[in-house]
Amino acid sequence: MNTELTEERKKKGPYIVIECPEKIPCDPCVESCPQGAITIPGSMIELPEIDYEKCTGCLVCIPRCPGLAIFVIDETPKDHSIIYIPYEFIPRPKKGDTAQGLDREGKERCEVKIVKVLDSPKFDHCAIVGFTVPKDLTDEIRFFKLKK
Repeated sequence: MNTELTEERKKKGPYIVIECPEKIPCDPCVESCPQGAITIPGSMIELPEIDYEKCTGCLVCIPRCPGLAIFVIDETPKDHSIIYIPYEFIPRPKKGDTAQGLDREGKERCEVKIVKVLDSPKFDHCAIVGFTVPKDLTDEIRFFKLKK
């Protein structure tokens, strides 16, 4: 199992990032992954591990996480990265909308553009929204604020 996210792997296509804030009994990400790329070593309260050889960045696990702790990053576009996040707010953004990219502390850092909105009753009220981010802020931007 290859649990290390390398620069080489990032160039191959979308990959998941899981930022679980604490150890709690939870495993919907494991059950939802069609590639079997997410496992929880030991007991169910341990943090998930990702096998990046198996992960395709398919987005399936994003709306399954009750803690909204999973997102997907695609660094393959030339001029920007795309981040796909869970989104539970109403109204949903629309493809083409612009917004302010926010870091983990909620600070506005850059302008982003919404490039994909996936919304399905199968997602249990959680959409998946993809937005562009400047390459140099890929590891910092984690949400956005729509412009009024």
